[in-house]
Amino acid sequence: MAWRLGMRVLGLVSTLVLVRLIQPADFGIIALATSFTQTIDGMLTLGTEEAVIREATPGSVFYDTAFTLNLLRGVSVTVLVAALAYPAAGFFADPRLGPVLLFVACLPLLDGCANIGAVDFRRDFAFHKEFAIMVLPKLCGIVAAMTAAALLHSYVAMLVGMGVNRGLRVVMSYVMHPYRPGLSLKAWRGLAGYSTWTWLLSLAILVRDRSDSLLIGRLMNTTFVGFYSVGAEIAALPTTELVEPLGRAAFSGFAVGRQEKADPGETLLRLMGSAALLTLPAGVGLSLVAAPLVALAFGPGWEPAVPVLRILSLSFTVMVFGHLSLHLLSAHALLGRLVGITLAGAAVRVALLLALIPHFGLAGAAIGVAVAVVLEQALTVGTALRRFRVGIGRVMRPVWRPVLAASVMAAALAGSGLGWSDDSGVVALMEAVAGGGAVYVLTLLASWTLAGRPAGAETDVLALLRRTVR
Repeated sequence: MAWRLGMRVLGLVSTLVLVRLIQPADFGIIALATSFTQTIDGMLTLGTEEAVIREATPGSVFYDTAFTLNLLRGVSVTVLVAALAYPAAGFFADPRLGPVLLFVACLPLLDGCANIGAVDFRRDFAFHKEFAIMVLPKLCGIVAAMTAAALLHSYVAMLVGMGVNRGLRVVMSYVMHPYRPGLSLKAWRGLAGYSTWTWLLSLAILVRDRSDSLLIGRLMNTTFVGFYSVGAEIAALPTTELVEPLGRAAFSGFAVGRQEKADPGETLLRLMGSAALLTLPAGVGLSLVAAPLVALAFGPGWEPAVPVLRILSLSFTVMVFGHLSLHLLSAHALLGRLVGITLAGAAVRVALLLALIPHFGLAGAAIGVAVAVVLEQALTVGTALRRFRVGIGRVMRPVWRPVLAASVMAAALAGSGLGWSDDSGVVALMEAVAGGGAVYVLTLLASWTLAGRPAGAETDVLALLRRTVR
């Protein structure tokens, strides 16, 4: 979580400085080039690091094979993006895009050269080292970009920053870990099954996640795509900033538990309870204060994003359960089921978007996505519970108090007129946040005390706070 927060803060500082030194059109050319490259990069995701983590005793041959596959993937992405650079520049009618894409195409190759031994930081729960290897190069890249921008006043400055960031990350992977990988494909059979399913899963996710903007742009227009994107991005903040970092760490824990024959169901339930304690009030709270939040953050003219935020933030609260279940299934190499669930979710999402957008516009799009998200998360959780023989009663024990507290918070704010209100004032936002937070915490502590203060999420969070304070 500190890594995600650090990246967000550094990115914000970089943007605030660069917008004063570089023209808006230059930002657009870099955004287009990186989006183009990331799409191709995402289509060739192999998941070799996750395969190494879940392997009980990976030897040097296994590490070398994973490194070789990463290198081959980087070469493939680089060659493909470079080959499409000038055709893409012609398609978008911007000759500057060609040279920019040629440079950006080299970045996946750099990533492929990184030391595969650094994956041990996740295997050994040494996340402070992973934090350093991600944040320090980012900081150096930002300094390089701002220096170049002050000298050149051109988009070249952002390319310099990207190159410094990726290059230093590769260098640090060798400085911080003693392993020196070699070229080998001897263990390809041990990686092939997992990597193939990971690739198929990444394609399914790509299709699912890109369908929203494509259909809204086709059935409405690009202006509404902007409204939807803003609302969806804010609604996803509890997931991207809290759940995803937790899931990244949980994958390592599930992999170790699998090797040590631990009860995966008990670990899953403990994590669900702790995550729900934080994400449920965040998701419900975003829905309650959507109008004043959008007005404060983006100003007038962004009102159509409010219903999107209200609807999606409620549905995204269930992603905490599905995301952790996904990592558990992934750690046990049950990726075939995840591919099927993701494709089913994508099909439902597309069908609902096609049915609802013509009649209900942007709100219909949000409802369609919300229903599809809830269905997909329910299927993922249900699959994990059946596979590891966890009853629904065991699931409710660690999460009923956060659910109750979030429900009481929503009822209190809605009843007082502070929640789901169209009042866009800053005072209304502050009152809703303070009042909602107080109601949630008091209700949670009261229900926990009345239940006899059982060991669970509340105990874990209080212990974490004590360690943090110390």
